[in-house]
Amino acid sequence: MAVCATTAAKAQKLSTEKVPAPVKAAFEKLHPHTRVNWEMEKKNYEAGFTANGKETSEVYNAGGSLLETEVAIKVSELPASVQSKLKGMKVAEVAKITKADGSVNYEAEVKGKDLLFDPNGNPVKP
Repeated sequence: MAVCATTAAKAQKLSTEKVPAPVKAAFEKLHPHTRVNWEMEKKNYEAGFTANGKETSEVYNAGGSLLETEVAIKVSELPASVQSKLKGMKVAEVAKITKADGSVNYEAEVKGKDLLFDPNGNPVKP
């Protein structure tokens, strides 16, 4: 799965039985009847799935609150300001990350490292 690959180094696969009920309920409410793969990311739960034909992941806390949504996109879908920062680099994967507060960042995997940018192309610390 493309999106989850960017977090694979720090995430562990998790069986559905080990996901807290509030997390499963929150996901099911937003995405009924959706096939999902769960992973543990630090102390949070990451749901990997396909939505609208795009690899997607959502991160929930143990109480079932959605923290962020990450959607795989093409380099051409990045804002021009972010594309200019990546000019000449070999980009493996790109994603749009939307936080619970509505703020958006863009993630680009370059040489096995994730680079984060705000919509204006400014680097963001993870």
